Amino acid sequence: MAAYDYNKTDWVAIKRLSKWYSGDIHDVLDGRGPYGFLKGIGQFGVLAPGQVICGPASTIRYEPSERVGQPQDVYHGAIDAVVKGGILMVDSSCAEGSGTGELMSSGAKTKGAAATIVNGTVRDLAEVRKLDYPLFARGMSPVGVSGRMEATHYQVDLDIDGVRIAPGDIIFADVTGVVVIPSELVGVIADAADELGKNEASCRQRILAGENLQEIWPVGSTGPA
Repeated sequence: MAAYDYNKTDWVAIKRLSKWYSGDIHDVLDGRGPYGFLKGIGQFGVLAPGQVICGPASTIRYEPSERVGQPQDVYHGAIDAVVKGGILMVDSSCAEGSGTGELMSSGAKTKGAAATIVNGTVRDLAEVRKLDYPLFARGMSPVGVSGRMEATHYQVDLDIDGVRIAPGDIIFADVTGVVVIPSELVGVIADAADELGKNEASCRQRILAGENLQEIWPVGSTGPA
């Protein structure tokens, strides 16, 4: 298990990031080294209009297992230990089956998690949506995990299609998608997102006032030659 001290979490930067949306976040992350978009993972739980999710990751990884009726101690323990405002980042892509549904989501919400993100399938969606809990995944399936896989790793680095996720990295999610921000960059990305958001707000006002889009965006453009 990779120890991570969640007291180091930059909650001020997270609050600042939460004013924007995933397009802004990825625009300012792009070009600074990492590529943070988790392709194919989308919203399956409930989000209010305009709601965004932003918080530090607690990571869980499944491995193939033929055991039947196995205890889910690793995943249950991760849920019980999640920091308030944290995000459970689950990689259950190793085999067919859904390890996240109503009970896991109920536990996560009760413990104060902001959301669960699953690289794999999820189930019990009608019940999860009644919980008003944000849940993201690659798809849905009623198939269970017993005899197929089990959670065996907690607070380890994940690699999801080339995107590295370490415990404590910041996850940003909205209706458009999920973006990972390395914890060491969160302040830099918050600064850049604030600047981009300010420019976009100014341009939006000018567009609504009737100015031509090509003359004001991108910022600093001089319009058609």
